[in-house]
Amino acid sequence: MDRIAAKLGIGRRVGLGWPLLLSGIAAAASVALLGISGWFLTGSAIAGAGGLAAVTAFNYLLPSAAIRALAIARTAARYGERLTSHSAALTAMAGLRTRLFGTLAAADPRSAPDLASGEASTRLIDDIEAIEDLVVRRSALPGALVGGVVATGCIALSGWRAAAAFVVLAGIGLVVGAALARRVSAGAARAAAQARGRVRDRYVELAAARPEIIAYGLADRVEAALAEDLAALDAARRSLARGEAALNGLVALWSALLAVVILLVAENGPALAALAALAAFAGSEALAIRVRSALREAVVGEGLARVGALAAIAPQPAPEPGAAALQLRIGDMELEPGARIVITGDSGSGKTTLVETLAGLRSAPLPLSVGATPVAQAEASTLAAQFALAPQSAQLIAGTIGDNLRLARPGVDAGAMWAALDVVRLADRVRTMPGGLDCPIREGGGTLSGGEQKRLSLARALLANRPWLVADEPSEGLDPATEAELVARLDVWLTQTGTGLILVSHRPAPRALCPQSLALTPQP
Repeated sequence: MDRIAAKLGIGRRVGLGWPLLLSGIAAAASVALLGISGWFLTGSAIAGAGGLAAVTAFNYLLPSAAIRALAIARTAARYGERLTSHSAALTAMAGLRTRLFGTLAAADPRSAPDLASGEASTRLIDDIEAIEDLVVRRSALPGALVGGVVATGCIALSGWRAAAAFVVLAGIGLVVGAALARRVSAGAARAAAQARGRVRDRYVELAAARPEIIAYGLADRVEAALAEDLAALDAARRSLARGEAALNGLVALWSALLAVVILLVAENGPALAALAALAAFAGSEALAIRVRSALREAVVGEGLARVGALAAIAPQPAPEPGAAALQLRIGDMELEPGARIVITGDSGSGKTTLVETLAGLRSAPLPLSVGATPVAQAEASTLAAQFALAPQSAQLIAGTIGDNLRLARPGVDAGAMWAALDVVRLADRVRTMPGGLDCPIREGGGTLSGGEQKRLSLARALLANRPWLVADEPSEGLDPATEAELVARLDVWLTQTGTGLILVSHRPAPRALCPQSLALTPQP
Protein backbone atom coordinates (compact mmCIF):
# COMPACT_ATOMS: atom_id res chain seq x y z
CA MET A 1 0.00 0.00 0.00
CA ASP A 2 2.84 2.38 0.82
CA ARG A 3 4.43 1.65 -2.57
CA ILE A 4 1.26 2.67 -4.41
CA ALA A 5 0.87 5.72 -2.18
CA ALA A 6 4.42 6.82 -2.98
CA LYS A 7 3.76 6.33 -6.69
CA LEU A 8 0.70 8.56 -6.40
CA GLY A 9 2.74 11.18 -4.56
CA ILE A 10 0.91 10.69 -1.25
CA GLY A 11 3.06 10.92 1.85
CA ARG A 12 5.15 13.39 3.74
CA ARG A 13 5.37 15.55 0.64
CA VAL A 14 1.80 16.72 1.21
CA GLY A 15 2.79 18.94 4.15
CA LEU A 16 2.29 16.76 7.23
CA GLY A 17 5.01 18.34 9.36
CA TRP A 18 2.68 20.45 11.47
CA PRO A 19 -0.02 17.76 11.76
CA LEU A 20 2.59 15.26 13.02
CA LEU A 21 3.91 17.69 15.64
CA LEU A 22 0.46 18.76 16.82
CA SER A 23 -0.77 15.17 16.95
CA GLY A 24 2.11 14.24 19.24
CA ILE A 25 1.44 17.22 21.49
CA ALA A 26 -2.28 16.39 21.70
CA ALA A 27 -1.62 12.73 22.53
CA ALA A 28 1.00 13.56 25.17
CA ALA A 29 -1.25 16.21 26.73
CA SER A 30 -4.21 13.82 26.83
CA VAL A 31 -2.30 11.11 28.66
CA ALA A 32 -0.62 13.54 31.04
CA LEU A 33 -3.92 15.32 31.72
CA LEU A 34 -5.78 12.16 32.69
CA GLY A 35 -2.88 10.81 34.71
CA ILE A 36 -2.26 14.00 36.70
CA SER A 37 -6.00 14.39 37.24
CA GLY A 38 -6.17 10.91 38.77
CA TRP A 39 -3.16 11.58 40.96
CA PHE A 40 -4.54 14.97 42.04
CA LEU A 41 -7.96 13.60 42.97
CA THR A 42 -6.51 10.68 44.88
CA GLY A 43 -3.89 12.84 46.59
CA SER A 44 -6.53 15.39 47.57
CA ALA A 45 -8.70 12.65 49.07
CA ILE A 46 -5.75 11.22 51.05
CA ALA A 47 -4.80 14.70 52.27
CA GLY A 48 -8.37 15.38 53.34
CA ALA A 49 -8.46 12.17 55.30
CA GLY A 50 -5.15 13.05 56.97
CA GLY A 51 -6.47 16.05 58.84
CA LEU A 52 -6.00 19.82 58.78
CA ALA A 53 -2.22 19.68 58.76
CA ALA A 54 -2.16 17.41 55.73
CA VAL A 55 -4.67 19.59 53.90
CA THR A 56 -2.64 22.71 54.69
CA ALA A 57 0.57 21.10 53.48
CA PHE A 58 -0.96 19.75 50.28
CA ASN A 59 -0.01 21.94 47.27
CA TYR A 60 -3.05 22.06 45.02
CA LEU A 61 -2.08 25.17 43.03
CA LEU A 62 0.59 23.60 40.84
CA PRO A 63 -1.46 20.49 39.90
CA SER A 64 -4.50 22.69 39.18
CA ALA A 65 -2.44 24.95 36.93
CA ALA A 66 -0.89 21.95 35.19
CA ILE A 67 -4.30 20.39 34.56
CA ARG A 68 -5.66 23.61 33.10
CA ALA A 69 -2.55 24.12 30.92
CA LEU A 70 -2.69 20.53 29.65
CA ALA A 71 -6.39 20.85 28.86
CA ILE A 72 -5.78 24.01 26.84
CA ALA A 73 -2.77 22.47 25.09
CA ARG A 74 -4.71 19.31 24.21
CA THR A 75 -7.66 21.22 22.79
CA ALA A 76 -5.51 23.64 20.80
CA ALA A 77 -3.21 20.90 19.48
CA ARG A 78 -6.09 18.62 18.52
CA TYR A 79 -7.87 21.43 16.69
CA GLY A 80 -4.67 22.45 14.95
CA GLU A 81 -3.88 18.85 13.98
CA ARG A 82 -7.34 18.32 12.50
CA LEU A 83 -7.19 21.63 10.66
CA THR A 84 -3.71 21.15 9.18
CA SER A 85 -4.08 17.45 8.38
CA HIS A 86 -7.40 17.92 6.59
CA SER A 87 -6.02 20.93 4.76
CA ALA A 88 -3.06 18.83 3.60
CA ALA A 89 -5.35 15.95 2.63
CA LEU A 90 -7.80 18.08 0.67
CA THR A 91 -4.98 19.88 -1.14
CA ALA A 92 -3.25 16.60 -1.99
CA MET A 93 -6.45 14.93 -3.18
CA ALA A 94 -7.45 17.91 -5.33
CA GLY A 95 -4.06 17.77 -7.02
CA LEU A 96 -4.31 13.99 -7.38
CA ARG A 97 -7.76 14.17 -8.98
CA THR A 98 -6.57 16.80 -11.45
CA ARG A 99 -3.45 14.84 -12.31
CA LEU A 100 -5.24 11.51 -12.77
CA PHE A 101 -8.06 13.05 -14.79
CA GLY A 102 -5.51 14.65 -17.08
CA THR A 103 -3.71 11.31 -17.43
CA LEU A 104 -6.93 9.46 -18.20
CA ALA A 105 -8.16 12.12 -20.63
CA ALA A 106 -4.88 12.15 -22.55
CA ALA A 107 -4.30 8.38 -22.47
CA ASP A 108 -3.94 6.35 -25.64
CA PRO A 109 -7.42 4.81 -26.03
CA ARG A 110 -5.87 1.74 -27.61
CA SER A 111 -4.03 0.74 -24.44
CA ALA A 112 -5.80 2.60 -21.61
CA PRO A 113 -8.17 0.67 -19.30
CA ASP A 114 -11.62 0.36 -20.82
CA LEU A 115 -13.53 2.16 -18.07
CA ALA A 116 -17.16 3.16 -18.32
CA SER A 117 -17.83 6.75 -17.32
CA GLY A 118 -19.47 5.66 -14.07
CA GLU A 119 -16.51 3.48 -13.10
CA ALA A 120 -14.04 6.25 -13.95
CA SER A 121 -15.96 8.78 -11.85
CA THR A 122 -16.11 6.28 -8.97
CA ARG A 123 -12.32 6.02 -8.98
CA LEU A 124 -11.80 9.77 -9.25
CA ILE A 125 -14.37 10.63 -6.56
CA ASP A 126 -15.24 7.84 -4.12
CA ASP A 127 -11.93 5.97 -4.17
CA ILE A 128 -9.91 9.15 -3.76
CA GLU A 129 -12.16 10.21 -0.88
CA ALA A 130 -11.25 6.92 0.80
CA ILE A 131 -7.56 7.66 0.23
CA GLU A 132 -7.95 10.92 2.16
CA ASP A 133 -7.92 8.76 5.29
CA LEU A 134 -4.37 7.75 4.43
CA VAL A 135 -3.21 11.35 4.62
CA VAL A 136 -5.32 12.32 7.63
CA ARG A 137 -4.34 9.26 9.66
CA ARG A 138 -0.63 9.54 8.90
CA SER A 139 -0.39 12.29 11.49
CA ALA A 140 -2.51 10.37 14.02
CA LEU A 141 -0.30 7.26 14.12
CA PRO A 142 2.91 8.96 15.32
CA GLY A 143 0.76 10.84 17.81
CA ALA A 144 -0.57 7.53 19.10
CA LEU A 145 2.99 6.28 19.54
CA VAL A 146 3.87 9.43 21.49
CA GLY A 147 0.80 8.86 23.67
CA GLY A 148 1.91 5.29 24.38
CA VAL A 149 5.42 6.41 25.33
CA VAL A 150 4.12 9.14 27.67
CA ALA A 151 1.69 6.68 29.23
CA THR A 152 4.50 4.20 29.84
CA GLY A 153 6.52 6.94 31.51
CA CYS A 154 3.64 7.90 33.81
CA ILE A 155 2.96 4.27 34.69
CA ALA A 156 6.62 3.67 35.49
CA LEU A 157 6.26 6.07 38.43
CA SER A 158 4.20 3.37 40.14
CA GLY A 159 6.75 0.62 39.54
CA TRP A 160 8.46 -1.28 36.76
CA ARG A 161 5.98 -4.16 36.94
CA ALA A 162 3.10 -1.91 35.99
CA ALA A 163 5.09 -0.37 33.13
CA ALA A 164 6.11 -3.81 31.83
CA ALA A 165 2.54 -5.09 32.07
CA PHE A 166 1.30 -2.09 30.08
CA VAL A 167 3.88 -2.54 27.31
CA VAL A 168 3.19 -6.29 26.96
CA LEU A 169 -0.60 -6.09 27.12
CA ALA A 170 -0.78 -3.00 24.89
CA GLY A 171 1.44 -4.71 22.32
CA ILE A 172 -0.70 -7.86 22.31
CA GLY A 173 -3.86 -5.78 21.99
CA LEU A 174 -2.43 -3.82 19.06
CA VAL A 175 -1.38 -6.93 17.12
CA VAL A 176 -4.61 -8.84 17.74
CA GLY A 177 -6.83 -5.80 17.19
CA ALA A 178 -5.16 -4.84 13.92
CA ALA A 179 -5.45 -8.42 12.63
CA LEU A 180 -9.14 -8.57 13.55
CA ALA A 181 -9.77 -5.18 11.92
CA ARG A 182 -8.22 -6.27 8.63
CA ARG A 183 -10.10 -9.55 8.71
CA VAL A 184 -13.56 -8.04 9.22
CA SER A 185 -13.10 -5.21 6.70
CA ALA A 186 -11.24 -6.65 3.71
CA GLY A 187 -14.11 -8.44 1.96
CA ALA A 188 -16.69 -5.76 2.76
CA ALA A 189 -14.41 -2.96 1.52
CA ARG A 190 -13.84 -4.70 -1.81
CA ALA A 191 -17.55 -5.47 -2.21
CA ALA A 192 -18.48 -1.86 -1.40
CA ALA A 193 -16.00 -0.44 -3.94
CA GLN A 194 -17.24 -2.76 -6.69
CA ALA A 195 -20.89 -2.09 -5.86
CA ARG A 196 -20.32 1.69 -5.97
CA GLY A 197 -18.83 1.35 -9.43
CA ARG A 198 -21.77 -0.75 -10.67
CA VAL A 199 -24.35 1.64 -9.22
CA ARG A 200 -22.66 4.70 -10.71
CA ASP A 201 -22.34 2.98 -14.10
CA ARG A 202 -26.01 2.08 -14.06
CA TYR A 203 -27.03 5.61 -13.09
CA VAL A 204 -24.98 7.09 -15.94
CA GLU A 205 -26.49 4.67 -18.45
CA LEU A 206 -30.04 5.28 -17.26
CA ALA A 207 -29.58 9.06 -17.14
CA ALA A 208 -28.60 8.97 -20.82
CA ALA A 209 -31.80 7.02 -21.57
CA ARG A 210 -34.04 9.35 -19.53
CA PRO A 211 -36.24 10.47 -22.47
CA GLU A 212 -36.95 6.85 -23.45
CA ILE A 213 -37.64 5.88 -19.83
CA ILE A 214 -40.23 8.67 -19.56
CA ALA A 215 -41.73 8.06 -23.00
CA TYR A 216 -42.26 4.33 -22.47
CA GLY A 217 -43.13 4.44 -18.78
CA LEU A 218 -40.18 2.33 -17.68
CA ALA A 219 -39.61 3.91 -14.28
CA ASP A 220 -40.70 0.78 -12.37
CA ARG A 221 -38.41 -1.46 -14.41
CA VAL A 222 -35.53 0.95 -13.94
CA GLU A 223 -36.08 0.98 -10.19
CA ALA A 224 -36.12 -2.82 -10.14
CA ALA A 225 -32.93 -2.94 -12.20
CA LEU A 226 -31.17 -0.66 -9.72
CA ALA A 227 -32.48 -2.46 -6.64
CA GLU A 228 -30.05 -5.40 -6.83
CA ASP A 229 -26.93 -3.23 -7.13
CA LEU A 230 -28.16 -0.85 -4.43
CA ALA A 231 -28.90 -3.78 -2.13
CA ALA A 232 -25.36 -5.10 -2.65
CA LEU A 233 -23.91 -1.67 -1.84
CA ASP A 234 -26.07 -1.31 1.28
CA ALA A 235 -25.10 -4.82 2.44
CA ALA A 236 -21.39 -4.06 2.07
CA ARG A 237 -21.77 -0.78 3.95
CA ARG A 238 -23.73 -2.49 6.75
CA SER A 239 -21.01 -5.11 7.04
CA LEU A 240 -18.37 -2.40 7.37
CA ALA A 241 -20.47 -0.55 9.96
CA ARG A 242 -21.06 -3.72 12.01
CA GLY A 243 -17.37 -4.54 11.96
CA GLU A 244 -16.45 -1.03 13.06
CA ALA A 245 -19.01 -1.08 15.89
CA ALA A 246 -17.81 -4.46 17.15
CA LEU A 247 -14.18 -3.37 16.98
CA ASN A 248 -14.89 -0.14 18.87
CA GLY A 249 -16.60 -2.16 21.57
CA LEU A 250 -13.62 -4.50 21.89
CA VAL A 251 -11.24 -1.53 22.05
CA ALA A 252 -13.25 0.05 24.87
CA LEU A 253 -13.31 -3.24 26.79
CA TRP A 254 -9.60 -3.75 26.22
CA SER A 255 -8.82 -0.23 27.52
CA ALA A 256 -10.89 -0.76 30.66
CA LEU A 257 -9.33 -4.17 31.40
CA LEU A 258 -5.84 -2.78 30.85
CA ALA A 259 -6.49 0.04 33.34
CA VAL A 260 -7.75 -2.47 35.93
CA VAL A 261 -4.67 -4.69 35.51
CA ILE A 262 -2.34 -1.73 35.91
CA LEU A 263 -4.21 -0.61 39.03
CA LEU A 264 -3.80 -4.07 40.57
CA VAL A 265 -0.04 -4.33 39.95
CA ALA A 266 0.82 -0.68 40.67
CA GLU A 267 3.05 0.17 43.63
CA ASN A 268 4.27 3.29 45.51
CA GLY A 269 0.95 4.29 47.02
CA PRO A 270 -2.65 4.89 45.92
CA ALA A 271 -2.04 8.31 44.36
CA LEU A 272 0.56 7.01 41.92
CA ALA A 273 -1.57 3.88 41.35
CA ALA A 274 -4.46 6.12 40.26
CA LEU A 275 -2.08 8.05 38.00
CA ALA A 276 -0.87 4.77 36.46
CA ALA A 277 -4.38 3.39 35.91
CA LEU A 278 -5.71 6.51 34.23
CA ALA A 279 -2.53 6.94 32.20
CA ALA A 280 -2.92 3.33 31.02
CA PHE A 281 -6.51 4.04 30.01
CA ALA A 282 -5.50 7.18 28.10
CA GLY A 283 -2.48 5.49 26.56
CA SER A 284 -4.50 2.50 25.37
CA GLU A 285 -7.02 4.86 23.79
CA ALA A 286 -4.20 6.62 21.96
CA LEU A 287 -2.76 3.31 20.76
CA ALA A 288 -6.24 2.14 19.73
CA ILE A 289 -6.00 4.67 16.91
CA ARG A 290 -3.70 2.14 15.23
CA VAL A 291 -6.38 -0.53 15.50
CA ARG A 292 -9.04 1.74 14.04
CA SER A 293 -6.66 2.69 11.26
CA ALA A 294 -6.28 -0.99 10.42
CA LEU A 295 -10.05 -1.15 10.04
CA ARG A 296 -9.84 1.55 7.37
CA GLU A 297 -6.78 0.05 5.70
CA ALA A 298 -8.91 -2.30 3.61
CA VAL A 299 -11.05 0.57 2.33
CA VAL A 300 -7.99 2.73 1.74
CA GLY A 301 -6.08 -0.14 0.19
CA GLU A 302 -8.91 -0.96 -2.19
CA GLY A 303 -9.14 2.68 -3.23
CA LEU A 304 -5.37 2.89 -3.67
CA ALA A 305 -5.31 -0.21 -5.88
CA ARG A 306 -8.12 1.08 -8.10
CA VAL A 307 -6.64 4.58 -8.35
CA GLY A 308 -3.16 3.13 -8.80
CA ALA A 309 -4.35 1.48 -12.00
CA LEU A 310 -5.02 4.96 -13.39
CA ALA A 311 -1.61 6.20 -12.28
CA ALA A 312 -0.03 3.28 -14.16
CA ILE A 313 -1.30 4.62 -17.49
CA ALA A 314 1.62 5.71 -19.62
CA PRO A 315 1.68 9.53 -19.99
CA GLN A 316 1.02 10.81 -23.48
CA PRO A 317 2.47 14.05 -24.85
CA ALA A 318 0.06 16.61 -26.22
CA PRO A 319 -0.18 16.73 -30.03
CA GLU A 320 2.09 19.32 -31.57
CA PRO A 321 0.16 22.17 -33.22
CA GLY A 322 0.90 22.79 -36.87
CA ALA A 323 2.31 19.31 -37.50
CA ALA A 324 3.35 18.66 -41.11
CA ALA A 325 0.83 16.61 -43.09
CA LEU A 326 1.85 12.99 -43.61
CA GLN A 327 0.99 10.69 -46.48
CA LEU A 328 -1.68 8.08 -45.77
CA ARG A 329 -2.05 4.56 -47.01
CA ILE A 330 -5.48 2.91 -46.78
CA GLY A 331 -5.24 -0.60 -48.16
CA ASP A 332 -3.60 -0.26 -51.57
CA MET A 333 -4.46 3.42 -51.92
CA GLU A 334 -1.88 6.10 -51.23
CA LEU A 335 -3.23 9.53 -50.30
CA GLU A 336 -1.07 12.61 -50.53
CA PRO A 337 -1.66 15.50 -48.10
CA GLY A 338 -4.80 17.40 -49.07
CA ALA A 339 -6.43 14.41 -50.81
CA ARG A 340 -10.10 13.65 -50.36
CA ILE A 341 -11.61 10.18 -50.21
CA VAL A 342 -15.04 8.84 -49.33
CA ILE A 343 -15.34 5.48 -47.61
CA THR A 344 -18.42 3.57 -48.72
CA GLY A 345 -19.97 0.23 -47.93
CA ASP A 346 -23.00 -1.42 -46.39
CA SER A 347 -23.77 -1.13 -42.70
CA GLY A 348 -21.39 -3.32 -40.75
CA SER A 349 -18.63 -3.19 -43.35
CA GLY A 350 -16.25 -1.39 -40.96
CA LYS A 351 -16.41 2.24 -42.08
CA THR A 352 -16.64 3.68 -38.57
CA THR A 353 -14.02 1.21 -37.35
CA LEU A 354 -11.65 2.46 -40.04
CA VAL A 355 -12.00 6.15 -39.22
CA GLU A 356 -11.80 5.55 -35.46
CA THR A 357 -8.66 3.49 -35.97
CA LEU A 358 -7.11 6.31 -37.99
CA ALA A 359 -8.01 8.75 -35.21
CA GLY A 360 -6.38 6.48 -32.63
CA LEU A 361 -9.59 5.66 -30.77
CA ARG A 362 -9.29 1.92 -31.20
CA SER A 363 -6.88 -0.74 -32.32
CA ALA A 364 -8.07 -2.75 -35.32
CA PRO A 365 -6.07 -5.02 -37.69
CA LEU A 366 -6.54 -2.80 -40.73
CA PRO A 367 -3.98 -2.04 -43.49
CA LEU A 368 -3.51 1.61 -42.51
CA SER A 369 -0.32 3.64 -42.42
CA VAL A 370 0.56 7.23 -41.51
CA GLY A 371 3.76 8.28 -43.22
CA ALA A 372 5.82 5.12 -43.24
CA THR A 373 4.41 3.83 -39.94
CA PRO A 374 1.50 1.40 -39.56
CA VAL A 375 -1.28 3.03 -37.57
CA ALA A 376 -1.16 0.24 -34.98
CA GLN A 377 2.46 1.18 -34.22
CA ALA A 378 2.06 4.96 -34.44
CA GLU A 379 2.24 7.06 -31.30
CA ALA A 380 -1.08 8.41 -30.05
CA SER A 381 0.33 11.96 -30.21
CA THR A 382 1.22 11.44 -33.89
CA LEU A 383 -2.30 10.37 -34.78
CA ALA A 384 -3.82 13.17 -32.70
CA ALA A 385 -1.62 15.72 -34.52
CA GLN A 386 -2.75 14.44 -37.94
CA PHE A 387 -6.48 13.79 -37.59
CA ALA A 388 -9.42 15.88 -36.41
CA LEU A 389 -12.44 13.64 -35.92
CA ALA A 390 -16.08 14.65 -36.30
CA PRO A 391 -17.67 11.36 -35.17
CA GLN A 392 -21.03 9.95 -36.15
CA SER A 393 -22.30 10.44 -32.60
CA ALA A 394 -21.44 13.98 -31.53
CA GLN A 395 -19.92 14.11 -28.04
CA LEU A 396 -20.64 17.40 -26.27
CA ILE A 397 -19.84 18.47 -22.72
CA ALA A 398 -22.01 20.32 -20.25
CA GLY A 399 -21.00 23.96 -20.51
CA THR A 400 -21.42 26.62 -23.18
CA ILE A 401 -21.21 26.61 -26.95
CA GLY A 402 -17.82 28.27 -26.60
CA ASP A 403 -16.63 25.70 -24.05
CA ASN A 404 -17.32 22.91 -26.52
CA LEU A 405 -15.49 24.71 -29.31
CA ARG A 406 -12.47 25.58 -27.15
CA LEU A 407 -11.78 21.89 -26.69
CA ALA A 408 -10.37 21.94 -30.23
CA ARG A 409 -7.10 23.63 -29.28
CA PRO A 410 -5.65 26.06 -26.75
CA GLY A 411 -6.02 29.77 -27.45
CA VAL A 412 -8.86 29.61 -29.97
CA ASP A 413 -10.56 33.02 -30.06
CA ALA A 414 -14.13 34.12 -30.69
CA GLY A 415 -13.41 35.19 -34.28
CA ALA A 416 -12.15 31.73 -35.20
CA MET A 417 -15.15 30.12 -33.49
CA TRP A 418 -17.63 32.26 -35.42
CA ALA A 419 -15.80 31.50 -38.67
CA ALA A 420 -16.02 27.74 -38.02
CA LEU A 421 -19.71 28.01 -37.11
CA ASP A 422 -20.28 29.90 -40.33
CA VAL A 423 -18.70 27.10 -42.37
CA VAL A 424 -21.04 24.52 -40.84
CA ARG A 425 -24.13 26.75 -41.23
CA LEU A 426 -24.62 27.18 -37.47
CA ALA A 427 -23.53 30.79 -36.88
CA ASP A 428 -26.99 32.31 -37.42
CA ARG A 429 -28.57 29.81 -35.07
CA VAL A 430 -26.02 30.49 -32.30
CA ARG A 431 -26.48 34.26 -32.66
CA THR A 432 -30.18 33.85 -31.83
CA MET A 433 -29.41 31.82 -28.69
CA PRO A 434 -29.23 33.65 -25.32
CA GLY A 435 -25.61 34.66 -24.82
CA GLY A 436 -24.42 33.45 -28.21
CA LEU A 437 -21.17 31.58 -27.66
CA ASP A 438 -21.83 31.79 -23.92
CA CYS A 439 -25.19 30.04 -24.20
CA PRO A 440 -25.17 27.06 -21.83
CA ILE A 441 -25.98 23.58 -23.03
CA ARG A 442 -26.36 20.42 -21.00
CA GLU A 443 -24.29 17.30 -21.42
CA GLY A 444 -25.38 15.54 -24.59
CA GLY A 445 -26.37 18.74 -26.38
CA GLY A 446 -29.38 19.86 -24.36
CA THR A 447 -31.87 21.70 -26.56
CA LEU A 448 -29.74 21.43 -29.72
CA SER A 449 -31.20 19.16 -32.37
CA GLY A 450 -29.29 16.12 -33.58
CA GLY A 451 -28.19 17.92 -36.74
CA GLU A 452 -27.07 20.98 -34.77
CA GLN A 453 -25.05 18.81 -32.41
CA LYS A 454 -23.28 17.16 -35.34
CA ARG A 455 -22.51 20.52 -36.91
CA LEU A 456 -21.16 21.86 -33.62
CA SER A 457 -18.92 18.79 -33.42
CA LEU A 458 -17.82 19.39 -37.02
CA ALA A 459 -17.02 23.04 -36.27
CA ARG A 460 -14.85 21.89 -33.36
CA ALA A 461 -12.97 19.54 -35.71
CA LEU A 462 -12.37 22.41 -38.15
CA LEU A 463 -10.95 24.55 -35.34
CA ALA A 464 -8.40 21.85 -34.47
CA ASN A 465 -6.40 22.81 -37.59
CA ARG A 466 -5.18 19.26 -38.25
CA PRO A 467 -3.89 18.15 -41.69
CA TRP A 468 -6.70 15.61 -42.12
CA LEU A 469 -10.42 16.00 -41.35
CA VAL A 470 -12.17 12.72 -40.59
CA ALA A 471 -15.94 13.18 -40.87
CA ASP A 472 -18.39 10.36 -40.19
CA GLU A 473 -21.86 11.17 -41.63
CA PRO A 474 -21.45 14.95 -41.14
CA SER A 475 -24.72 15.89 -42.87
CA GLU A 476 -26.94 13.26 -41.31
CA GLY A 477 -30.22 14.73 -40.08
CA LEU A 478 -30.07 17.86 -42.28
CA ASP A 479 -32.64 18.99 -44.80
CA PRO A 480 -31.45 19.08 -48.45
CA ALA A 481 -31.03 22.87 -48.59
CA THR A 482 -28.96 23.08 -45.41
CA GLU A 483 -26.94 20.06 -46.48
CA ALA A 484 -26.15 21.58 -49.87
CA GLU A 485 -25.01 24.85 -48.27
CA LEU A 486 -22.89 22.96 -45.72
CA VAL A 487 -21.21 20.93 -48.46
CA ALA A 488 -20.47 24.05 -50.53
CA ARG A 489 -18.94 25.94 -47.61
CA LEU A 490 -16.95 22.90 -46.49
CA ASP A 491 -15.58 22.54 -50.02
CA VAL A 492 -14.33 26.14 -49.94
CA TRP A 493 -12.80 25.67 -46.49
CA LEU A 494 -10.98 22.48 -47.50
CA THR A 495 -9.59 24.17 -50.62
CA GLN A 496 -8.45 27.29 -48.79
CA THR A 497 -6.77 25.41 -45.93
CA GLY A 498 -5.39 22.48 -47.95
CA THR A 499 -6.89 20.06 -45.45
CA GLY A 500 -7.34 16.46 -46.52
CA LEU A 501 -10.71 14.76 -46.06
CA ILE A 502 -11.62 11.21 -45.12
CA LEU A 503 -15.39 11.03 -45.37
CA VAL A 504 -17.94 8.40 -44.44
CA SER A 505 -21.40 9.12 -45.77
CA HIS A 506 -24.39 7.35 -47.28
CA ARG A 507 -25.69 10.62 -48.78
CA PRO A 508 -24.81 11.74 -52.32
CA ALA A 509 -24.35 15.46 -51.56
CA PRO A 510 -21.28 15.21 -49.31
CA ARG A 511 -19.82 12.45 -51.47
CA ALA A 512 -19.39 15.06 -54.21
CA LEU A 513 -16.56 16.54 -52.11
CA CYS A 514 -14.37 13.51 -52.79
CA PRO A 515 -12.95 12.53 -56.19
CA GLN A 516 -11.69 9.24 -54.78
CA SER A 517 -13.66 6.47 -53.11
CA LEU A 518 -12.99 3.20 -51.35
CA ALA A 519 -15.69 0.58 -50.98
CA LEU A 520 -15.53 -1.71 -47.96
CA THR A 521 -17.17 -5.11 -47.78
CA PRO A 522 -18.28 -6.85 -44.59
CA GLN A 523 -15.65 -9.24 -43.29
CA PRO A 524 -16.77 -12.76 -42.39
